[in-house]
Amino acid sequence: MDKISVLGIILGLTAIVLGHWLEGGHIGSLVQFTAFLIVIGGTTGAVMLQTEMRHFIAGIKMLRWIFFPPSMDFRKVLSTLMNWGNQARRGGLLALEAYLNSEKDPFVKRGLTMVVDGAEPETVRRALELDIDAYEDQARAAAKIWESAGGYSPTFGILGAVLGLIHVMENLTDPSKLGAGIAVAFVATIYGVGAANLILLPISNKLKHYIMLEVRRREMVAEGLVTIANGENPRLLENKLAGFLHH
Repeated sequence: MDKISVLGIILGLTAIVLGHWLEGGHIGSLVQFTAFLIVIGGTTGAVMLQTEMRHFIAGIKMLRWIFFPPSMDFRKVLSTLMNWGNQARRGGLLALEAYLNSEKDPFVKRGLTMVVDGAEPETVRRALELDIDAYEDQARAAAKIWESAGGYSPTFGILGAVLGLIHVMENLTDPSKLGAGIAVAFVATIYGVGAANLILLPISNKLKHYIMLEVRRREMVAEGLVTIANGENPRLLENKLAGFLHH
């Protein structure tokens, strides 16, 4: 689990609630279902309207990365590629066929299959680069739903505030209803701005970071497989891929 994500959310929410309480406010006044419905429902609807269903679903599934990030062990990737390079050096490219069945990563398996089949190194490079570009485009489109939500959320907070004030104006003759209307108005703004800056936009930025790391990992694999296909010395392979360890 990514502990810093959990701590960040807890710290942010605690600071807001504690600050409200220290100012003499009641914590219960921050709980307004109507305001929550307007902001979250409106934001979700707007995001769905602008997004393809496949990207929307993929973006929702990506949310787990915030707490359980994908494995990005670049040293393990380098070790695997070095092993393959040594095996290919001793027994030829066909010696790598034994690793195909145990490889679970579709991207790596596709590249390794092309190498074993004797494809030209440049052909392997072009095919894997196209695969990387396609992955990056789709992943960024999926992660963008959180960035879009962060943009729409404050606007729906303002909309909720306006609706609350309309309710207040309609009930000026009934003082008992004024408090509820004003509460919805201000709490909706808090929900909209708070959700955008504490949750939605940070989620988007963190997902972009993990996508960048995954792209780098795939680039590392592609470069390694092309080097192996060229029959180059494994030491040269290690030197070429060492730069990826610093990302």
